Order: sequence, then structure tokens, then C-alpha cells
Amino acid sequence: QVQLVESGGGLVQPGGSLRLSCTASGSIFSINAMVWYRQVPGKERELVAGIHSSGSTNYADSVKGRFTISRDNAKNTVYLQMNSLKPDDTAVYYCNWNLHYGSGFIDYWGQGTQVTVSP
Repeated sequence: QVQLVESGGGLVQPGGSLRLSCTASGSIFSINAMVWYRQVPGKERELVAGIHSSGSTNYADSVKGRFTISRDNAKNTVYLQMNSLKPDDTAVYYCNWNLHYGSGFIDYWGQGTQVTVSP
């Protein structure tokens, strides 16, 4: 089992910054990718940013140039640096770790952290 604990959410004014963290503990084996998603009530969960085990990254168009995903393997932690925040970034942010498992994959999710961007 793998447990993911997120932190760093909160209330910030438009134009401000936040850094989310997601730290894993437990039986962490071969990581395929670490991904940040977000969800607004009534809408589907959407991918925000991901980082593959190779180090390659991908971002939603809406956050390109403003958000940066990074990881610290020694700390089993993935980060999401969010700059120039907009009210539309308001959501619950979830981290997801996708691990190799046998011939397939297994997903683990954090509990979510609320980000609110408001004057």
C-alpha cells in the first residue's frame, strides 16, 4: 500500500502563488508517473500537470507557463508550483501516483487539497 499526503493549498489572491506538495509513504516500487489533477464541483476531474519517470513533463494548456511540476525522489515528493494564479484555478487539487504493478499499473490518490483564488 502507498499513502499520499498533500499539503500547500489555501486561499490566495489573483496573481499570487502557491506550492503544493504530495509526499508518498509505504511500499513505493517502480514509479511510472506522478500527476496533479484538479476538480471543480459538477465538473470532471482534469489533468493539470504530469511528470514521467523519465523526467518528461506535460501540462494542461490552461496552466502552461504558469505552473511547474517537479519531484524530489529522495523525499518521495512531487511538487506543483503555481504562479500567476487566476480565479479559474480554484479547485480541489489531487495528486496521483501511477506505479508499475506486474504487467500493468496501479494508481494511488491523495486526499485532495483546496486551492481558492479570490480577491
